Amino acid sequence: MSTVQLRASLPTVDAVVALLPSGAELPSGVPWAAFGFTGESGDVAVVPSGDEQVTAWVVTAAEPDAEQQRRAVANGLRAVPKATRIGIDPSRLPEPDLAAIAEAAVLTTYTYLDYKGTEAREKTTVVDTVTILSPDARKAATKRLVDEAVVVAEATCVARDWVNTPPGDLRPPSFADAIKAAAPAGVRVTVWDEKRLAKENCGGILGVGAGSDAPPRLVRLTYNPEGATKHLALVGKGITFDSGGLSLKPGASMMTMKCDMGGAAAIVAATNAIARLGLPIRVTAYACIAENLPSGTATRPGDVLRMRSGATVEVHNTDAEGRLVLADGLALAVEDEPDHVIDVATLTGAAMVALGTRTTAVLGNDDDLQERVLAAAELAGEPMWRLPITEEIGAAVKTSSIADLRQHNPKPYGGTLFAAAFLRAFVGDASWAHLDIAGPGYNDGGAFDYTPGGGTGAGVRTLVRLARDLG
Repeated sequence: MSTVQLRASLPTVDAVVALLPSGAELPSGVPWAAFGFTGESGDVAVVPSGDEQVTAWVVTAAEPDAEQQRRAVANGLRAVPKATRIGIDPSRLPEPDLAAIAEAAVLTTYTYLDYKGTEAREKTTVVDTVTILSPDARKAATKRLVDEAVVVAEATCVARDWVNTPPGDLRPPSFADAIKAAAPAGVRVTVWDEKRLAKENCGGILGVGAGSDAPPRLVRLTYNPEGATKHLALVGKGITFDSGGLSLKPGASMMTMKCDMGGAAAIVAATNAIARLGLPIRVTAYACIAENLPSGTATRPGDVLRMRSGATVEVHNTDAEGRLVLADGLALAVEDEPDHVIDVATLTGAAMVALGTRTTAVLGNDDDLQERVLAAAELAGEPMWRLPITEEIGAAVKTSSIADLRQHNPKPYGGTLFAAAFLRAFVGDASWAHLDIAGPGYNDGGAFDYTPGGGTGAGVRTLVRLARDLG
């Protein structure tokens, strides 16, 4: 990842990204019309500055907020793709948000080259350093804000790395090992193997992982700083590859299914960032990890699983496996009696039908918590939208004729709502919110703003912001 630094003056760089508010007076001596540059919001002009240096002039809104500044930085950085040492000059903005600018610098310059050969690596420009110009560069408070933003952005990039890893190289045991290896000081990691999962009656995780020769895992992370008065529980779906099980997906639909552990990646990365920041809130996180494959030992449609909570579940579609692993994780989470429970999952295609590919669906049983999630998401720059759990959908969860709960909705409508209603059955009276990141968790198109193709790290920044607010 690129090194981000604050300086009161810019060192020698290959390019400068200069931010301008729309309507501002343009620097003289540049034939702006020749660049097709009007000074309107969103405009970018790359102007040679001599000594092989260029300046990318990027126009924001007249009074840019943090998200507009993140996007402007991203657009400027993408406009100088061959530069390895870049300066960012936000001095013309009315109120530069240095934390947002630093965050965007790390997120935009992210690259994933682990599986590229030597020739491809040599042809790929990797940004080495980004220097942010600020007259307050030597102030401890300013430096702290930037350093904290970099911690959160780096955690997001770790989640991206995990999502981008080929599924054959990140199976449940190796994912659990990677989580353990990534834990910072202050975070305790406990791994439950298949024997411990059986002992603890985690029938959902075991049922989903039954078809794979790589057995499932549950990873519990705990961060309990001295003086913490609030307790946040996080639960993440960690399906390292989803074939659909015996309810097999079409082949083309499997190509991106390495991303189905994006929820687990998000909650682990967020917990690690919270610990690195020293936020005064207790966090317990559960990564529910399995590989959903078809085989002679796989769970069948019609099977009944007994869950950690003691409830029985009739399986109707083995491609709706995420809710089964989450159900055990949620049951474990509420046993700790936290103040709030958040789960994150690439759960339903229906969420993309409703909200597109860039917006997270938020559902739950606590209006106040959902509003706090939305507020944190807005500050973090992650689009989210509330959906309801209707009475009709909630009742459908209890329509199994042989078990306590039905796993899959009987009608082809409201799939996101049904999945959330199913999960609600495992949280009791706990304050709970569910984040369905099926759309924004993976970008199978071209890069945009500070979001790359592939794994996005969706949810990490919102969770850290929420933890900061709660703490």
